Amino acid sequence: MNVPLFSVIFSIASTVLIGVLMIIAFVTDKGTGVYVLASVALGFLVSLPIAWVVTKKVGHLTGNPEK
Repeated sequence: MNVPLFSVIFSIASTVLIGVLMIIAFVTDKGTGVYVLASVALGFLVSLPIAWVVTKKVGHLTGNPEK
C-alpha cells in the first residue's frame, strides 16, 4: 500500500467526516462534550476504511497498486 497517499487521503477524509458529524451534533442541539468526542471518534474510525479503499482504487488506476 502507498503509505504517503494513504496518509493524505486519510487526513482529508477524517477532517471532512469529523466536520460533518460535528455540524450534525451542533445543529441537533447535542453540542455537549460527550457528543463532540463521540463524533470525533466515529469520524476517525469510519475514515480509516474509506481511506484504505480509496488508496487501493487510486493505486490500481495508476498501475502501481502495491507501492
